[in-house]
Parts: sequence; C-alpha cells; structure tokens
Amino acid sequence: MASRDAIVSFLDELLDSPGFPDYGPNGLQVPGAEQVELVVTGVSAQLELFERAAAAGAQLVLCHHGIVWGARPRAIDLQAKRRLQALFAADMSLVAYHLPLDAHAELGNNALICAALGLEPSERIGEHEGRPIGFVGRSAAGIPLAELRERCRQAFGGREPLVQGAGPDVLHSLGVISGAAAGYLGDAVGLGLDGFLTGEPSEHAMADARENGLHFISAGHYASETFGIRRLGDMLAERFGVEHSFIEVPNPV
Repeated sequence: MASRDAIVSFLDELLDSPGFPDYGPNGLQVPGAEQVELVVTGVSAQLELFERAAAAGAQLVLCHHGIVWGARPRAIDLQAKRRLQALFAADMSLVAYHLPLDAHAELGNNALICAALGLEPSERIGEHEGRPIGFVGRSAAGIPLAELRERCRQAFGGREPLVQGAGPDVLHSLGVISGAAAGYLGDAVGLGLDGFLTGEPSEHAMADARENGLHFISAGHYASETFGIRRLGDMLAERFGVEHSFIEVPNPV
C-alpha cells in the first residue's frame, strides 16, 4: 500500500507539472481512496477504462489524457456524470499528465519513441508556450525508409504507419512529437530534417512534406502515446511497492 498523495506529489515533481503550460490541469483530477494498492494506467480517461479498472480492484487510474480540459464546458453533462459515477462508486482517483509526460527527457513518449526506433535523442523540437515537447532522433549510420517502416510497425503495436512526402531513401534525422502534432512539421523543415513523425495525419502534411523534401510519418495518436504512461506505471510499482496494470482500450486514430 502507498499514499495517494505521496504518489501524486512524486509525479508532480518528477514531471515538473505545476509549471508546465498545458490545455488542461495535470496531476490529481478526481480524488479517491487515500491508500493505493493497484495502479491502472491507460492512454485516455474514459468510461470503459474506469469500469475495467474498477473490476480489477484499482484505487488509482493514471492517464495521459484526463477528463478535464480547458475548452470543455464547466457544466457536468451526462457523459461526464457517468465517468464520475464510475470513479466515485469504486472510490478511485484519477491522475493525468499530458504535455509534461510527452516532453520528459527520460520517461516521455517522444524520448521513448526515439529509443524504440533505434534513434539517439538530440536537440528538442516543437514548443508549447516556451516549453519544448519533442525530440530530434538521429542515426549516424542512417536507417533505410523500408527498415524504419518496419521498426515503426513493431514499436507501435503492429500498426502500419502512414508515410507521405518525398524524403531521402536513408534517414539520418527524424523529428518526433507524439499525438496530434502535424502543425509542427514546419519546425522539422526549418531544421533540415529527413523526416517528421507524429500520431495523427493532417490534410496539409502530404503536400508540405513533398514540397520540402522530407517524410511525414503518422503512427497513430493512441499508439504513439502508450509509451510514457506505461513507463510511469512501472516506475510507481518499483518505487512505491504497488501493483501496476496497463489496460489497453485501443483506438484506430
């Protein structure tokens, strides 16, 4: 057993979440049991995840995408009510870390994606309100495009990546920002990179990548954001002696 508040304080400090600008609050979003034996992690906070976590006996759910966002209405609608009811009924806490988890130099989605693809993280790419989010992954030997496709397929759970553009046959540099970051493609162009990888495609990305001579790779928003949250859960298990279970709620996007 471990203290919920000790876990949250540790994560807040580890990820520097209080000082990280984001689209919604990071950290504890819904309080539940004060003592934690089982932590369930998942990419996105949603009713199915909460129900499965409750069935497993979890006291804390840790997600990348929480249920509180700045653009959402302040009123509690029926969807939000059902989600909250599931958490309250099981006395489960909900904790979420978004951009601070993407950006972390060791535990973040982007650093871990670079490692999974056999790339060495180097300089940062993509800023949100002055804080860098992604990494440029580099390979001195270079990775043929066909091999990079296969590495992506393996790293992202068997999902076939969408590859567009007109980059070199062998890539030495790849900008990596998980999720929905096609808007940062211009940063990769400005850095003269061979390619740019994110989760979701965008209509403009194909032409932009073709005309600027680089590859645009979309690996799936969900698939690109399983890395950091899994690692956080494993770290909590090691540090606090709690159990950890990652629950897949796959999303084709």
